[in-house]
Amino acid sequence: MSEWLYDGKAVTDKDLEGQYAYVYEIENLLSGRRYIGKKVLFFKKFKMVKGKKKRHLVESDWRSYWGSNQNLLEDIKAHGSENFKRTILQWCSSKGKANYEEARLQFELGVLLNENFYNDLIRVRIHSSHIRNEKTKAPS
Repeated sequence: MSEWLYDGKAVTDKDLEGQYAYVYEIENLLSGRRYIGKKVLFFKKFKMVKGKKKRHLVESDWRSYWGSNQNLLEDIKAHGSENFKRTILQWCSSKGKANYEEARLQFELGVLLNENFYNDLIRVRIHSSHIRNEKTKAPS
């Protein structure tokens, strides 16, 4: 299965509207092992237009992306991508929101303590200003 799914349906370009990144899960359908990560949809690039720097967005490789974990990538190579399911868990309108939601979910699921996850590292750097104006699930 090579497509990305969201709410059980294949992701379309319309789903991308207003989004900057997403938090995802890749599941090994043979073993049930999972990986939680995040991916940016667009990169900011600069180019010179009439002597001035203009910023524009360039689409990332998100459509063909299979994660960054070496063990996961080795399993995909060994068993074939058809034995893996890629699911978008949450759309994020900013990089800060994606960083926060990825880490929150990784800690919530205990990915470093559970052998059913490929994750072996949680790297996070978030400042409150990155997420303060976002609708973020806060503990009650």
